[in-house]
Amino acid sequence: MASSNHHPPHRTHVPLPSDSGGNPFDDEAPPVPIHIVTDASQLPAEFLNPSPERQLVVGFDCEGVDLCRNGTLCIMQIAFQDAIYLVDAVEGGEVLINACKPALESAHVTKVIHDCKRDSEALYFQFGIKLHNVMDTQIAYALIEEQEGRKRLPDDHISFVGLLADPRFCGISYQEKEEVRLLLRQDPKFWIYRPLSELMVRAAADDVRFLPYIYHKMMERLNERSLWYLSVRGALYCRCLCINDNDYADWPPIPPIPDSLMVEGNAPEEEILSILDVPQGKMGRVIGRKGVSILAIKNCCNAEIHFGGDKGPPDKIFIMGPVREVRKAEAMLRGRMMD
Repeated sequence: MASSNHHPPHRTHVPLPSDSGGNPFDDEAPPVPIHIVTDASQLPAEFLNPSPERQLVVGFDCEGVDLCRNGTLCIMQIAFQDAIYLVDAVEGGEVLINACKPALESAHVTKVIHDCKRDSEALYFQFGIKLHNVMDTQIAYALIEEQEGRKRLPDDHISFVGLLADPRFCGISYQEKEEVRLLLRQDPKFWIYRPLSELMVRAAADDVRFLPYIYHKMMERLNERSLWYLSVRGALYCRCLCINDNDYADWPPIPPIPDSLMVEGNAPEEEILSILDVPQGKMGRVIGRKGVSILAIKNCCNAEIHFGGDKGPPDKIFIMGPVREVRKAEAMLRGRMMD
């Protein structure tokens, strides 16, 4: 696939899974092209037209201005093993993003992403896309830690920089990420400017080029039970912030518990997403001074609790986890609202 004539060629390295025992990050392999995509014809046909005969695994991420339901999606990054595509939503517009909709909603394309909640929210509210079949590396990391007997704190979600630094998966420093974060603090509209600068291209590519490699390293470690949790929690993460009026009836169903895991006395419990409305003026009471109240609730419940926060919706609490733990969290949260 040739790069657009309107942009100079960019290249980077995509580490490949290897049985040779060598270092996949030594950059000895030939670099792959980074394509800046402004028209759907620049994307691979197997991505645009997903099929069960060609199962794809791609690294995926989104960049934007205040990326959420009300923000602006600027770039979607898609990493293949032989190329990286920066899908330019600013220049390509709705037509280009909608051309990607079949792949983003397809069960035949695995989207490897680190914390998909806000990306999914932006895609859903700005383009009507229901992100599906993600492998969320943040969820996978927590499951591997649990499998290997390490307990984490309720709010201890691994950052992408932290994930890359873990020697089990990459073991590299990602200092450029902080450089971009500083620029974003100085100018929140960083990702909307065109043409894309060399730094923008490199930063966007760096956020996805390691993901296919991490995917393989993680999948090697996950057992069957963890793989089911990974698929269920990924589906819940995708719909978490995408509130609609039909209780997600138009979304793909949550993966059922496999028969092979239905062992008497040790079967996993169904996992659900619950959304609580918080009366006006009560959110501060729920969170408590310096977060003490909500942290106490999180410590008592084996469920994830998230807030809409500044990006919204500000009056909602999202709870994900096993049914009994979610119900316990709901009761405790309602109790705080009534205090």
